Amino acid sequence: MVKRVHQPREDAEFDFVLRVSGAPVLAYFVGTWPKAIEDCRAMDLVVGGVAEEYADRLTVVRTDMTRCPAATGRYGVTGAPSLVLLEEGEAVAHGTGRMTTAEVRALLDGRL
Repeated sequence: MVKRVHQPREDAEFDFVLRVSGAPVLAYFVGTWPKAIEDCRAMDLVVGGVAEEYADRLTVVRTDMTRCPAATGRYGVTGAPSLVLLEEGEAVAHGTGRMTTAEVRALLDGRL
């Protein structure tokens, strides 16, 4: 992942990024089970590219569902990969499963 993507190790770090970002946050939830790992690896490139493209107006947080269970539950994430666009800590858009760059842009455009 590119440096523009934060990778919190626990819920407290996730919450800290939300508080200090000063921009909408794209929470990218990943899983550690075999099927999720495959799908998340495919999404890493997509999310990394989007993080670069939208760097001036978006913060991206790659969130391990196991390490950040409170954040995972707070936003109703049940599968990986999942994307949740947050504005001031509130979910305003969701996407689940492998997505193309165009699909992620569609999720973001009009909201940023």
